[in-house]
Amino acid sequence: MNRIARVRIRGIALVVAAAALHGGPLLAAENPAGDIPVTADMTAVIALQGLPCGQVVSASQQGTDDYLATCQDGNRYRVYVNADGRVVVEKK
Repeated sequence: MNRIARVRIRGIALVVAAAALHGGPLLAAENPAGDIPVTADMTAVIALQGLPCGQVVSASQQGTDDYLATCQDGNRYRVYVNADGRVVVEKK
């Protein structure tokens, strides 16, 4: 993975971590102007891993920094931050 991809993934991991700290209501609440919804973050993370998805249509929080994302094409992925602080995407 090149340096730019690692920097982007780390940036997205920070956004995911910040969203997790603010709790699950962010997933269900209306998106205030200027805020990026968690589904958009998940879409970007999955795309950066080169996995098929299209767009994430729903994301449910499974734990701290741990989400289950469902894509418009039917694929499902677990997106989480591992013990080393890296974002991991696993196909479900």
